[in-house]
Amino acid sequence: MKHMQTRIQSLTESFANVTIGYCVALAAQMIVFPLYEIEVSISQNIQIGLIFTAVSIARSYLLRRFFNYYHHRSAR
Repeated sequence: MKHMQTRIQSLTESFANVTIGYCVALAAQMIVFPLYEIEVSISQNIQIGLIFTAVSIARSYLLRRFFNYYHHRSAR
């Protein structure tokens, strides 16, 4: 039996995924940037993380919609 997520469960999962991803990206930037002698303030680091998070959300959404379209079309 296949269990389908409710919309609230999907929203909760998406929010958790984005939040954890943002924190991991921010921590990685704080470690990696100095290794390459890239100096940014914490404020700039947060802004960069937010930009990459927005790009990631858009990429994920567009990819999901593409695969949904592809699978729906091939099921006909």
